[in-house]
Amino acid sequence: MKILKFGGKSLAYDGGFDKVLRIIQDKADKQEKIAVVVSAIGNATNELEQILEAASKNQTYTEQLNHFKQQQQGRRAVDLSNEFSLLEKLFEGVALLGDYSPKIKDNVLAQGEVIAAKIVTDALKEKGLNANFSDARLLIKTDTRFGSAQPLEQLSRKNVLNHFKQNNGTTINVITGFIGSNANNETTTLGRNGSNYTASLIANYLEAEELQNYTHVDGIYTANPDLVTDARKIDRLSFNEANELANFGATILHAKTIIPLIEKNIPLRILNTFNNNNHGTLITSVSDNEGIKSLSVLDNVALINLEGRGLLGKTGVDARIFRVMAENDISVSIISQGSSERGIGIVVAADKATKAVIGLEKEFENDFYTKDVNKISVTDDVAVISIIGQDLSTFHKPYTALIRNKIVPILFNNTVTGKNVSLVVQKGQIHKALNVIHGEIFGVSKKINVAVFGHGLVGGTLIDQILASAENIEKIKGIKINIFAIANSKKALFNKSGITADWKNDIRENGAAYTVADIIGYANEHHLENLIAIDNTASSTFIENYIALAENSFDLISSNKVANTVSYDFYKKLRKVLAENQKNYLYETNVGAGLPLIDTIKLLHLSGENITRIKGVFSGTLSYLFNHFSVENRPFSEVLQEAIDNGFTEPDPREDLCGNDVGRKLLILARELDLQNEFEEIQIRNLIPENLRAGNAAAFLTRTKELDSIYDGLKAAQKPNHVLRYIGELSGDLQQEKGNLEVKLVSVPSDSALGQLKGSDSIFEIYTDSYGDRPIVIQGAGAGASVTARGVFGDILRLSEKK
Repeated sequence: MKILKFGGKSLAYDGGFDKVLRIIQDKADKQEKIAVVVSAIGNATNELEQILEAASKNQTYTEQLNHFKQQQQGRRAVDLSNEFSLLEKLFEGVALLGDYSPKIKDNVLAQGEVIAAKIVTDALKEKGLNANFSDARLLIKTDTRFGSAQPLEQLSRKNVLNHFKQNNGTTINVITGFIGSNANNETTTLGRNGSNYTASLIANYLEAEELQNYTHVDGIYTANPDLVTDARKIDRLSFNEANELANFGATILHAKTIIPLIEKNIPLRILNTFNNNNHGTLITSVSDNEGIKSLSVLDNVALINLEGRGLLGKTGVDARIFRVMAENDISVSIISQGSSERGIGIVVAADKATKAVIGLEKEFENDFYTKDVNKISVTDDVAVISIIGQDLSTFHKPYTALIRNKIVPILFNNTVTGKNVSLVVQKGQIHKALNVIHGEIFGVSKKINVAVFGHGLVGGTLIDQILASAENIEKIKGIKINIFAIANSKKALFNKSGITADWKNDIRENGAAYTVADIIGYANEHHLENLIAIDNTASSTFIENYIALAENSFDLISSNKVANTVSYDFYKKLRKVLAENQKNYLYETNVGAGLPLIDTIKLLHLSGENITRIKGVFSGTLSYLFNHFSVENRPFSEVLQEAIDNGFTEPDPREDLCGNDVGRKLLILARELDLQNEFEEIQIRNLIPENLRAGNAAAFLTRTKELDSIYDGLKAAQKPNHVLRYIGELSGDLQQEKGNLEVKLVSVPSDSALGQLKGSDSIFEIYTDSYGDRPIVIQGAGAGASVTARGVFGDILRLSEKK
């Protein structure tokens, strides 16, 4: 025989009820021997409890009760007058008394299951099936603990076996879940979600072939799919694993459901009423494999903390705490305690927290007077995440991922044999925490959520590069880059699922005014993890947002050089905030576009290598200009105009020619060596004569021929076989607080490394003690939106692999 159990959502009239009937009909047509256990239809139990509360407070409840009766009756013709009449009398009595006992509450809630079983029985009979209404109150005998009754096993087993002897063969017994009765035949309930327990007991007593639990999902998942979109269905679990899931909050199972099945080795299959072709999750004595199986959540809990220095070393404290819990019928799901400054934290059901504190305060009253205990407090806004199958040897991975995302567990504990770890976190962080842990331990694509500030040449190219490469990166690297926000100086476009290839049109039509606080708020509201903010602006004011972004769990990537070249105080403050929040800041493109220059210098410096000098051509624009001018018989203004036409310069080319950009890049490298130079200390040769520095760009462009005589003279004054190069140079005693920073135009031999530079390439020579007179040379493309964007993209991938 197979036991089929159907939950409330499966039995709801809006789509589920008819599917339940078809499932039963199909099994009957195949001549399978089955019994059916039902929960209350839809949300009946909660509705009855709400009406009960309203009646006890002398509030109007008749309209709600009438609505309940209509909803439950539906279009069925079955006679429910006894159940409805009983409910009316019970509610009238509660309204008169202004209160109700646990016994009354059990009698009220039981009617939901009775109504469901009668309706299902009647519907099956209409289809010509031999269905029999079976009231579990005549079968499952319990103690008198109303609300959470315990079955009397021998008597209940005898009743069930006798009932099935009398109603056997082709009979389909439709049994009420959740309820039983005590020795006085008073209605009791087995606890919320107890219909699963009823089905498990029936399966045990009848030694059933299988218990099939029909729900609204395809089976048990690695996490709640409503909270974790990447959650995967588990095909097979062991009884022990399922029992742990039940104990730690898996709503699909009752905590007591598994034990009766283990005793008789009866498989449990979790199936979807609404997807009957799915094979669900099978729970047996063996599992498919070892390892982490699932994440479960307990969110209706409270954390009670008992603190006191005087308790250190005292015996019997834990026993006193648990005695209070036992006397007040309070279950403790987690306990964690410290040793140096005595502190004990226990997690209990939220509705029992006040009762627990009152009991503890009474128990430890004398300890307050002696000051051995100084505080008993409750933290309500918490939830518990349990990682089923987690071994402490690998726990550092999900834990570190949480810390990176600014989720700091309040406490955690582990079971030695069960290989399970439970974390208490703030309830507001539960959604994000689940996604972070799930992404870390289940090998699904790691999701990186990116906000891009600035979508001009570099920013726009970067966005297009990401979109074009996203699928391939996810396939090869297991990294899913999700651009959830794009912003310019005025508007931002948001999409938690990721922007599309039509983002330019979308931001134009759907972009909204924003602040950086709005970006942060959006990420928090949608529980986005692994956050990266990318600054592709050239703004000197936007960098002020870096602090807030880092403090709100964003790592930073920037092609904007300003943050690294403003005052040294801000430079150090930013790095202090980054360190405090364990955030990264990557800016490889600040100096050499896509060249691995900053990483190389960082590595050399951190390894203890003494860097003695750095020099090179830092500007791709000026590289192009002097590479061509030095070897071609053309005036300077003509080569400059060519650079402008090719898009190598800023709209106002004086921004390149003034040398400030090279100076900023040089300062960035100096600060990587822990030098404390300020920008004002850099000696910069401005390539623009003073008489051309004022005025607007348009006026300057009409006067560029005035530069020709100056640079023709410099070119002619060189030694033979020499060429002009505009370089940055860091020198001096670099072990001191400050170095010598110069930006200058020099003449170098044409066969030297600097002299052989071509096109718009940049080149950097790094001199160290170990390498002596033979520098480390890094050379390559130093200009262009595509190159810079690709460098930023590289920073994204480097950062993603750290997360």
